[in-house]
Amino acid sequence: TLSLSLAYTSPRRWLNLQEYQSKKLMQDSGVTVQRFFVADNPTEARDAAKRLNAKEIVLKAQILAGGRGKGVFDSGLKGGVHLTTDPAVVGELASKMLGYNLTTKQTPKDGVKVKTVMVAEALDISRETYFAILMDRACNGPVMVGSPQGGMDIEEVAARTPELIFKEAIDIFEGVRDDQALRMAANLGFKGPLERQAADQIKKLYDLFLKVDATQVEVNPLGETPQGQVVCFDAKINFDDNAEFRQKAVFAMDDTAESDPIETEAAKYDLKYIGLDGNIACFVNGAGLAMATCDIIDLHGGKPANFLDLGGGVKENQVYAAFKLLTADPKVEAILVNIFGGIVNCAIIANGITKACRELELKVPLVVRLEGTNVHEAKRILSESGLPITAASDLDDAARKAVAAIAKK
Repeated sequence: TLSLSLAYTSPRRWLNLQEYQSKKLMQDSGVTVQRFFVADNPTEARDAAKRLNAKEIVLKAQILAGGRGKGVFDSGLKGGVHLTTDPAVVGELASKMLGYNLTTKQTPKDGVKVKTVMVAEALDISRETYFAILMDRACNGPVMVGSPQGGMDIEEVAARTPELIFKEAIDIFEGVRDDQALRMAANLGFKGPLERQAADQIKKLYDLFLKVDATQVEVNPLGETPQGQVVCFDAKINFDDNAEFRQKAVFAMDDTAESDPIETEAAKYDLKYIGLDGNIACFVNGAGLAMATCDIIDLHGGKPANFLDLGGGVKENQVYAAFKLLTADPKVEAILVNIFGGIVNCAIIANGITKACRELELKVPLVVRLEGTNVHEAKRILSESGLPITAASDLDDAARKAVAAIAKK
């Protein structure tokens, strides 16, 4: 089977880019993409279609969710992707997309409001291939992965026909050599002058990979047109969150409109938050401990309201921000704090908890289990606070008490 293991270092959250934004990044690096314009009103969309002066035009609603082609708008329009030869029709279709909610198999049931459309030149594809550059732990660096079987799930190709998957490790100091790029192009099935053209695209994609600090650039399909052009038709780019400090322009494009607003707010404080459908809020340091906390709450008959990981280097303001997020959720009927202080100083957590309880006037039961660095000082801070905090001796005890606290209400 194909290993697509990616090496990420402490990612905070995914950077979400719309399709046109990824295409623009590729275009800026010399990668061949369809000619396109972006519009946020029907008149702009129609004018863009005229400017393209193309034989056929594709109009695409810009949302992050997949399955747009089979989606439905609350305007009654079916499909978020349409082909036409008439710019006037582009304007009419855009008027039924922009400002309306598009529902697909990947959106919430009410759909997602479309604020932008992409108007692009439609190109015929005579052959589809798959190409990606990604970080591979086994190679301790970037690798190229390609297959002449594109336009489908690559994992499926790897399972059915592993001999059609080709890998090339990239020397981080040398970059992609000419012979490597040409070999990959040949393995992808490009012949004659198209082989050199595909090799050039591969090298430019690696330049993009480096330039934007990507962890993955996946092009599916990397297609061949009847006119003899090699074109990147669709791409997914993943970025290294730790490079945000030097990729300001890229990270400024982050589209959070479709994200959970609580998750977006949590990310501002470097908190990893995922909302669940229970009523016991979890406040934990470390992803493994957070998952164990959710499991043990469930074991004792409760339901976790969230997964919240404080991480290692916790500051008092993060504790306060976390409490503010948890108490803002109307489903929350109790809060369970479970801290194992290795890197984390338990006293910082305790000070943050007491400050949050007072300033936010906490109205729900609070169960706290602390263990590790400076735990005696932390327990003293909590006990002398005069706040109605229930102490727990271990995780099992904490889960029991949190579930019991709700049962008493």
